[in-house]
Amino acid sequence: MTALTTFADVEAAAQRIAGMVQHTPLLESRLLNDWLGQRVLFKAECLQTTGAFKLRGASNFLAHLAEQDALPERVVANSSGNHAQAVAKAASLYGLPATIYSADNISAVKAAATRSYGAELRVYPTRPEADAAVAKAAETPGTVWIPPYNHPDIIAGQGTATLEALHDAGKVDAVFAPCGGGGLLSGALLATRALMPDARVIGAEPMAANDAARSLQSGQIETLEGSPDTLADGAATPSVGTHTFPLLQQLDDFYEVDEVQIAYWTQWLHHLLKLHIEPTCAMTMAAVAAWAVNTPPGHTAVVMLSGGNISQTSMQKIWATDYLQQPPIISQQEPQE
Repeated sequence: MTALTTFADVEAAAQRIAGMVQHTPLLESRLLNDWLGQRVLFKAECLQTTGAFKLRGASNFLAHLAEQDALPERVVANSSGNHAQAVAKAASLYGLPATIYSADNISAVKAAATRSYGAELRVYPTRPEADAAVAKAAETPGTVWIPPYNHPDIIAGQGTATLEALHDAGKVDAVFAPCGGGGLLSGALLATRALMPDARVIGAEPMAANDAARSLQSGQIETLEGSPDTLADGAATPSVGTHTFPLLQQLDDFYEVDEVQIAYWTQWLHHLLKLHIEPTCAMTMAAVAAWAVNTPPGHTAVVMLSGGNISQTSMQKIWATDYLQQPPIISQQEPQE
């Protein structure tokens, strides 16, 4: 049976990585608060080193090994996004060589950033080929494979983002996070249940990549077939993990968000917060809007802005239609059950 990650693990992670990651700020928009009738605080992990929360998990993974005097000779990882940069950066902090295996659809910006942190990037025609290559590389003696989400140290590290947010925010009534493999959302659940046990924890994922929603409905891990076509590429993982799923099953609510809503809220958060925010975390606002209209005014929510690394191609798709002509009509936001 898989041992569940605990809040004690999150607290330990916070101690380990205190000098390795940025304590990111909480931001808010008075105009958005007025529209929603609620106070919404945004944890700006888009301002984190490497531009995303993923550095927390990768840093905790290696810091825990260092604590046990068990650092490897080298590390490997498979990723086409924020995890690649996080592993590259975390490895550099320990002077470890890192090799990242990716499909050739990795954005030029993320590829350049991964190399800039000192990692070697090996590119393959498809994700399955990259996954097979990293699995083979991990068999080499002295090599450790750092997974993107399905590991207790990764979950605990990601949970430090919510831990920080709740310490800074004071009392909150709800915490929202996007769901890909479930690392950030699982960590958010652990921190919130310990520090704000009465607060609701709510997740969101793209309707076009709804493996988590299907898994929660069926009670077992479901896997996507093929590569999903969604603006929220950070949430397009094939499935949640054996370590994250039992925690996701404890969520208070979960939403599936269509592509129009993802583009809509990405544009509006860029405009209102003046931040470069990934569609993956902007989509969570569809869930926030549904919560806001079904909650008496005057409550407070924390929204995890997971990252800010967006390719030029994604930006063009996001802005293909100008949604800023239509301010949010909150009563029209409906949960996608």
